[in-house]
Amino acid sequence: MARRGRGMMSEQFKYELAKDLGFYETVQRDGWGGIRTKDAGNMVKRAIQIAEQAISQQPPQQPPRY
Repeated sequence: MARRGRGMMSEQFKYELAKDLGFYETVQRDGWGGIRTKDAGNMVKRAIQIAEQAISQQPPQQPPRY
């Protein structure tokens, strides 16, 4: 039996994404299992966009000197 790893997104972040994407009420009523596959995919896509934006705003790192 495979063990599932810990989720990468916090519950709070997932709820914020659900609100932004318009299916928060479904999550409140039916839980995460009640959302459509398309909604879950859009949630992951939006989380990736947010992460990419955060990374692009960081100053470039210098390679280590040996």
